[in-house]
Amino acid sequence: QVQLVESGGGLVQAGGSLRLSCAASGRTFRTSPRAWFRQAPGKEREFVAGISLNDNTKYADSAKGRFTISRDNNKNTVYLQMNSLKPEDTAVYYCAERLGGNWRDVYDGRYDYDRWGQGTQVTVSS
Repeated sequence: QVQLVESGGGLVQAGGSLRLSCAASGRTFRTSPRAWFRQAPGKEREFVAGISLNDNTKYADSAKGRFTISRDNNKNTVYLQMNSLKPEDTAVYYCAERLGGNWRDVYDGRYDYDRWGQGTQVTVSS
């Protein structure tokens, strides 16, 4: 069974950077659309960034210009580079995988995704 395992979260000061990784363990047969979501206490889970099968990307307005999503298909791993972090970026970050979908679309809805990681905490202090 395929599992998504996130890593790279932690505590960082405002203005700092973190790089999150999401590795798919277990048997995988193809690459797939992936995304990062986040959920702060008392808030809904929200889309942060997504990447299509052909590496098109899409970002939430809050992430544009600061975050970069990328993938290494050889390692079946997706990354989220986060720069210029702000206290409002504090949340649990989840990676997600969609089973199927077309080659070029980036999916930004929570219910577009079929598999989720366990989440990694990102805390940005002011």
